[in-house]
Amino acid sequence: MPQKSWSAKRERQYAHIKESLIERGKPEPLAEEIAARVVNKERAQHGESETASASSINDMSSGRRGGLRSHQGAGGRTLKQLRNEARQRGLKGRSLMNKAQLEEALKQ
Repeated sequence: MPQKSWSAKRERQYAHIKESLIERGKPEPLAEEIAARVVNKERAQHGESETASASSINDMSSGRRGGLRSHQGAGGRTLKQLRNEARQRGLKGRSLMNKAQLEEALKQ
């Protein structure tokens, strides 16, 4: 999925991320997609792309984020992730609950 507009550095970054994800057990198509997204976001944040979304520019870098938004980080799942799971389980009153209340309700 590397693109012609990527520099040699971004090509190496893409290959490294893709290999790392494959080693962790991700399927190759998913690893390629994730690696391309990370590289494109880095390009946007460093002003290397012609167009970029506001979320790509204003969000924290993928290196800093590094798992903060995964289900394993110190903060755990996001409020949005918790509300989505609560909706899937049919939990009543979920929209009025805060993060701690949702976590507690989903434990049961």
